[in-house]
Parts: sequence; structure tokens; C-alpha cells
Amino acid sequence: LSRIGDELYLEPTESGLSLRTVNSSRSAFASFLFAPLFFQLYEPGIAGPDTELFRCKVHMKSILGVFRSLPSLEKSVGKCLILLKPRASRLVLQLHCKYGVTKTHNLAFQECERLQAVFDTQRCTSRLCAPARVLAEAVVHFPPTLAEVTLGTGPGGKISLQNYVEEEAEPRKTMVTQLWLAEDEFQSVAMAPGSHITFCLKELRGLLSFAEASNLPLTIHFDEPGRPVVFTLDDTVLEVHLVLATLSDLESDSESALTNGASHVPTLSDDFADDLESYMAAMETSEGGSGGPPSP
Repeated sequence: LSRIGDELYLEPTESGLSLRTVNSSRSAFASFLFAPLFFQLYEPGIAGPDTELFRCKVHMKSILGVFRSLPSLEKSVGKCLILLKPRASRLVLQLHCKYGVTKTHNLAFQECERLQAVFDTQRCTSRLCAPARVLAEAVVHFPPTLAEVTLGTGPGGKISLQNYVEEEAEPRKTMVTQLWLAEDEFQSVAMAPGSHITFCLKELRGLLSFAEASNLPLTIHFDEPGRPVVFTLDDTVLEVHLVLATLSDLESDSESALTNGASHVPTLSDDFADDLESYMAAMETSEGGSGGPPSP
């Protein structure tokens, strides 16, 4: 999450503890939902008939400071207590270490409105599912400074990964890297012939490293270029979503503007369809706010 946004949104719900973030341009959104079974003890709090459970946001650097050395924490910390104190405006993170040592961190937070991306993976026309290791080993061949990568289909049902090259770039000064993955590398493939999408690689690298360490398969849901792509991880105690904006085809810009329901000016570049912002319900439903989430 720290590779995407500068603020961490915490929202306890009956379904579990939700951790979310969004980048400054609102072209990338990620959420982790830890089910109650993930914890030894989980108490979301009490919501009134006309009120919701309390939610807040903290600076990402503050959280990283508490968990900055995971190998050391795994050896010395037995359990972690997360306590949200709305009246004191403090998020308490208490680490119970060996030999009776307790480390308590009191982090200041801000009360916030709900952050939610509205999407429906069931309506996506294309779907890929593969072990995270397959995709992690594939993106290793691209330089760390690479911004965008294109995922598409090829002859024989192969799946291609290629660095995105702008049309105005000089061919002599451009290096093109393309990988072909056989269909049997994936657990399931459902893609229309000739389909392709271009998205940022930086945010995906972080999710791939987490998925590979967790030994969870990664599922990719997407439609035509310009529509958001959704990466998901699913487990009995964990549910992860990463939603990224995709590059729109120039020739289909006028058509996608009608089908995507985006009525705002893109914020990334002239040709980067930030349709995700229409999905990003900045459902900042503070007290007195009304209205439900926009339809997908």
C-alpha cells in the first residue's frame, strides 16, 4: 500500500478490518480486507441505528515506522494490539514483545469520509488467473524505471507483456521488450482475441511481491482500453483489490467517453483516460452526507 498512496485509510466493519489507499492522481486504488478469522480477537465497535462505524486515515510513514523491520518483529513480537480511540483522536498500536516488553505507539489520525472504488469484476469481459510467481518472474525482465506495460493476446492463445512505447518516440532510441506466456502457464484464461490494455507497472510490482510471498494466485479482470483493470487476491481470511486506470486508444476516445460515463478532464496526461476517477467514489460520507455509491 505504501507504494501507491501517502495516506492509509482504516475502516473497521462487521466483515473485517479494511485498509485502503489511493494515489494522488486517483489512477490507482488498493484495499486489503482482513476477515475477523484473521485475528485472535476482533471487535469492530458499536454502530448506532443512524450512524456508521468510525473510520480514519493516518500518514503512511507513521505506520511504516512501527513495522519498519519485519524480520526483527517476527522474532521479537508475540502479538499486536490495534486500538482505535475516536475521543482521543489516537490510533494505538501496541507490540507485545518477549520478556514482558510492551511497545506502545500513539498515532494521530484524521476522521475521514469513506474511500471506495466502485467496480464489478463479474461484468468484465476478460479474465486471467495465474500463480503470482509466473507474473513476478515475467516483470523482472522489465527495467525498474519502466512506467507502463501492455498486456494482450497473441497468436495461438499466448499472452504477451510488452513495454509501452509512445507513437511519437523515435524507433532508433527506443528499446522494446516483449514476453510471450503460454496459455498453460495460467490457471484460467478468458480473453477476446486481439484484446489489450496498458497500465502502470509500479503498483503491480508491489502486489506481485505480496502475492508471491503469500502463495496466492492473482486474478486479472479487465475490459477494453480506457476501462479500469482490477487485480484480486482471495483467501479465507484476506481479500485484496488493486484497481488501476488503463491507457485509452486514441481512435476510440470519443466512443469510450460515452460508454465509460466519464465526464471530467483526465488528470494524468492528455491521452491517459482517468476513467478510474469516475469509479473512485470518493464517498466521503461525513455526517450529514447522503447518497449511495455510484453505479458501476
